[in-house]
Amino acid sequence: MTFRIAPSILSADFARLGEEVNNVIEAGADIIHFDVMDNHYVPNLTIGPLVCDAIRPWTDAPIDVHLMVKPVDRIIPDFAKAGANIITFHPEASDHIDRSLGLIRDSGCKAGLVFNPATPLHYLDYVMDKIDMILLMSVNPGYGGQSFIPATLDKARQARALIDAYTAKTGREIWLEIDGGVKVDNIAEIAAAGVDTFVAGSAIYGQPDYKAVIYQMRAELARVK
Repeated sequence: MTFRIAPSILSADFARLGEEVNNVIEAGADIIHFDVMDNHYVPNLTIGPLVCDAIRPWTDAPIDVHLMVKPVDRIIPDFAKAGANIITFHPEASDHIDRSLGLIRDSGCKAGLVFNPATPLHYLDYVMDKIDMILLMSVNPGYGGQSFIPATLDKARQARALIDAYTAKTGREIWLEIDGGVKVDNIAEIAAAGVDTFVAGSAIYGQPDYKAVIYQMRAELARVK
């Protein structure tokens, strides 16, 4: 399994955001995770397409946009134009999930669904053909720095079984990402549950040496069989 580390810029220094994006990629990260909150679907307000457009020239790494907004369809094309590569959203935030996934793909991006800790996976039943990523929230969305919810490991195993069955049938790859409370001391356990892509905010940006933290994470991942 290929493991990918995706630092969340929600925890970065916004006074020098371009540098922060460049620094984590140079330190060994694979993806830039971009948290969008609307103070409606979640109780916080963060950043929009203009910021995505501003950081796009700073890196060639994929930008993974997680939309915590409701409704989602209006904003999807804006992020696609701003340089997003992957756009994910919560099924509760869309009146027509299949249509929203199609809109993302028609806009030239990979598409995915995001599942809160208490959201069941059954939303995947009829849309796996339009899914490129499944994102599991291991905290309740809205704020950075929360503790990992252990029950997410069981959901990760269920999602991995769904992905493996679908890939065996179709040959198509789907990534399984997790977001919330990922740290050096639990990343191996999370990977063992079937996760391949790891969002980490304060665990990376809250440390003085990004390269050292990412190296430690990869060392832990190397132990997973």
